[in-house]
Amino acid sequence: MAGGGAGGGGRTQSAAFAPVRLWLLLPSWAVIAIFMGLPLLIMLVYSFLTKEFRGGVIWEFSLAAYDRFVFDRGLFGDDPPVLNTTYLTIFARSLIQALVATALCLLIGFPAAFYIATRPPEQRTLWLLLITVPYWVNLLIRTVSMKFLIRENGPLNEFLMGIGLISEPLPLVNTDIAVQLGLFYSYLPFMVLPIYAAVERYDFSLSEAAADLYADRWTILREVTLPAVRPGVIAGCILVFIPSLGAFLAPDLLGGARTFMIGSLIEEQFKGAAGDWPFGAAAATILMTIVLIALLLHARAEARREV
Repeated sequence: MAGGGAGGGGRTQSAAFAPVRLWLLLPSWAVIAIFMGLPLLIMLVYSFLTKEFRGGVIWEFSLAAYDRFVFDRGLFGDDPPVLNTTYLTIFARSLIQALVATALCLLIGFPAAFYIATRPPEQRTLWLLLITVPYWVNLLIRTVSMKFLIRENGPLNEFLMGIGLISEPLPLVNTDIAVQLGLFYSYLPFMVLPIYAAVERYDFSLSEAAADLYADRWTILREVTLPAVRPGVIAGCILVFIPSLGAFLAPDLLGGARTFMIGSLIEEQFKGAAGDWPFGAAAATILMTIVLIALLLHARAEARREV
């Protein structure tokens, strides 16, 4: 009786909602279209417009913004094109910084997530709270606090000199190290939480079976545990890498001219009335396109791997 009622004459529950599925999904589609699709469309349109000399844009189609990203045509734009490595160097620096930040977050986040997931259930909430509570504070305030901690007369240098580890303050501000600290501190939970969720679902009897077959701890970790929690690791890496690549608060507040990143470049183009909105939109479009291509290639590789 129960089976027949649940089956509904061969109809599943999902089939029962098929006539209204479109209406149920409509609110989600509307939110995505208005708050994600429309801004991206506006950005794409602006990237093909012409910059007005005194600021703003002229509604004339132009590829000048993309051309400027790759070529240098002189002050007045009438010189022969020469490869412009300035913006390419900034992009390469951003890529390296994001990769290093992702690696550091993985190096620290994986053991932390594994430790939290293997605690008794009543302790996990406390550990997760300790991980997430600092991130309830605004990112700008946390970044400024980081600058206060690592400045030459800040608590970090005073502590290191107090214990005799260094004899003079370390010049950390306006360096790549400071930017890395800012990125690491900003996005560490994005690595910990997905890995924690994956490890929490992991069946530890697989590790016990491998130990019974005389596998050592490193072999168990490499051959059994890591493949099982791999989706969480990949999700964490993506969640850290993408915002790190486009970050501008850490480079602006903790770095300097030598640590300029692509996020800072885009931000600068939209500051004030004299900003170059088409170029900023073009740089953002190039960044987004490269990230999307990388994600699509990864998804394709994952699909082939699962076949």
